[in-house]
Amino acid sequence: FVKVHAPWDILCTYAEVMHIKLPLKPNDLVKIRKPSSTIMGTSSLPTNLDGPNPFSMHVKSATVISGRLASLRHSVIHKWVYYILCRAKYAVKDHVDKFGINKLLDSGIYKAAYPLHDCRFNQKSEEKGYVNERYLLYREWAHPRSFYKLQPLDLVRKYYGEKVGIYFAWLGFYTKMLTLAAVVGLGCFFFGLFTRDSSTWRIEVCDPNIGGNIIMCPQCDKLCNYWRLNISCLGTNCSQEKLCIFDNFGTLVFAVFMAIWVTLFLEFWKRRQAELEYEWDTIEFLEQEEPVRAEYEAKCTMVVKNRITQTEEHVPYTTCGKCVRLTLCSTAVLFWILLIIASVVAIIVYRLSVFFAFSSSLPRNVKEFEPIKDYLTPQMATSVTASIISVIIIIILNMLYVKVAIMITDFELPRTQSEYENSLTLKMFLFQFVNYYSSCFYIAFFKGKVVGYPGDPVYWLGKYRNEECDPGGCLLELTTQLTVIMGGKAIWNNIQEVLFPWVKNLIGRCCTASGSEKVIPRWEQDYGLQPTGKLCLFYEYLEMVIQFGFITLFVASFPLAPLLALINNLFEIRVDAWKLTTQFRRMVAEKAQDIGAWQPILQGVAILAVVTNAMIIAFTSDMIPRLVYYWSFSVPPYGNHNSHTMEGYIESSLAVFNISDFKLESEPNNLPSWFEQMNITTCRYRDFRNPPGHIHQYEHSIYYWHVLTAKLAFIIVVEHVVYLVKFLLSYFIPDVSAEVREQVKREKYLTQKCLHEAHLKMIQ
Repeated sequence: FVKVHAPWDILCTYAEVMHIKLPLKPNDLVKIRKPSSTIMGTSSLPTNLDGPNPFSMHVKSATVISGRLASLRHSVIHKWVYYILCRAKYAVKDHVDKFGINKLLDSGIYKAAYPLHDCRFNQKSEEKGYVNERYLLYREWAHPRSFYKLQPLDLVRKYYGEKVGIYFAWLGFYTKMLTLAAVVGLGCFFFGLFTRDSSTWRIEVCDPNIGGNIIMCPQCDKLCNYWRLNISCLGTNCSQEKLCIFDNFGTLVFAVFMAIWVTLFLEFWKRRQAELEYEWDTIEFLEQEEPVRAEYEAKCTMVVKNRITQTEEHVPYTTCGKCVRLTLCSTAVLFWILLIIASVVAIIVYRLSVFFAFSSSLPRNVKEFEPIKDYLTPQMATSVTASIISVIIIIILNMLYVKVAIMITDFELPRTQSEYENSLTLKMFLFQFVNYYSSCFYIAFFKGKVVGYPGDPVYWLGKYRNEECDPGGCLLELTTQLTVIMGGKAIWNNIQEVLFPWVKNLIGRCCTASGSEKVIPRWEQDYGLQPTGKLCLFYEYLEMVIQFGFITLFVASFPLAPLLALINNLFEIRVDAWKLTTQFRRMVAEKAQDIGAWQPILQGVAILAVVTNAMIIAFTSDMIPRLVYYWSFSVPPYGNHNSHTMEGYIESSLAVFNISDFKLESEPNNLPSWFEQMNITTCRYRDFRNPPGHIHQYEHSIYYWHVLTAKLAFIIVVEHVVYLVKFLLSYFIPDVSAEVREQVKREKYLTQKCLHEAHLKMIQ
């Protein structure tokens, strides 16, 4: 072990090189204190905050209080030492300088390089007059018994740096905002739960005299058979009852609410972020202050003239070379995205083929199993198994695409660490977006949309007949898919974040345990912990942003998604805190002004969520067809009722097909006994088409065009109204509060005044 420290002169030199700012004078502007009111709340702005100024040797000698540099946070000094180590030359080979601790680590010359924790996490240091920050973080923040306490963000920032602090500030704020969404979503769920018994269309489906007398056409060729409509209401697995809970007018209100909630969340986060920028002195954090990556400097072999400074500088590639790299990287990203889409197509083929097999064999095989026969329908078995396989494929592809994205970004060769992470963020989010959401998009917007009719079905890849939705639509299947993926993702992430590091550290302690009772030095204890890596926070952000997509893009199908996300995040905050504090080595502090590239990604998801939820309500649920029937087709000239009603909706929403028009390859092989006894000549299917014998038989009816027009009108109106509300909210909610603006102006004034007075004193 080699312990590295930085003397005073080195600290002074690199403080100027890295544009470190030091406090000059307290800000004397009186502020209004804001009480914290929620479990995940954050403290208000402090009344006294030192004003920053760029450090220079002249300012040091004239205005900086003696010893002020020595009292800097240890995390800042760690950052300086790491900066030096990343640029220290250790060899010259073939007239090329070899430098940087990272290369030594990659070549195995050193095993690890890390800053030290200040003490044991569960035991106070005996050193007098020393604040045990790690112990305080564990006791007040990371311990499971502290889940109800406010996050000590200032202490987190002091110990781990601004980058870690801003992540936990964002996660806490996101969780606090989820509380409101979870309460409204739970209210929407209970509204559907309490009103399901009064749903007219569900009563008609489950009525033996209505739904029991409606014979549905087979949903696949040869193997599938005729079935009664009310079969979905029999037993404990009443899918129609579950569908009523999610497919109601409360879901429409909740989808609009979530679109507005997303805007409020993003706008108020900008305000909170501005407060943190001021508190943590990152308002004037410029790209020039961020050091260049050592990997970038190592490739700087070409000399060009800077048009701004008119001086020569070294770069790794020309403008043409940069374009070539970006083109190759973009092509590689597109190729891997197409590979993900190919895996999604494979899942679709699985669904089509397995549904046929389940339809022919499942009813016979589960007839003797009373507990599960009502649950294990062909549709449910296909949906659940496909969802589980999707989760497994998603996990495998994630592990592969992490390495692929890093390889592509390394080849791209970004200049700074922020540029590197932003580029990697965009690639990984594109991969994860297609990987996680593609199956949900298929169920929501493609399944059951282009199926033809029983006499002329549409085939996938020329072989597999397209899947059809249940008579109630595909909304319930989309809900099942979301539940399985969100649950499977949460379980796997917790295993990765909690179980794996704990088991690795336990094995490491068992392998290195000795009979000696001597006290193990701090550096040896930290060596036994898990390395954090440069992309530790990247994966945490990615996990939360993917979750954000689930609760916004498809929330119209699952109002309980925000509640599940809230419960998960309450554990996530403490799990991440426990992991960083107890199981991982201390991270090298990094400065950050905001959440980086994740901010525009969240804004893009918020904009897309308005479209997806409007389309889910219009095309996936049956809300619009029911409204069209209620206002137009239940009364003359199309209907026979004297007033607007939902009675007769099921009868009008199912088209009629003459079984004699079946093609030979589609006609069922074995007919049920009850079908032959009833002498049935027609069956029903989910569509709006003219009946047999009509002059335009099996073509789309007038009802279909009314419904299609209403769906398009609904999407256009909802999108424009919601986007207008979002725009007005964004306009009237300022990104920076008036209080912070006053503090910043006062701070700049005091800084200029202090420097001016110092200059006069030097002249005197």
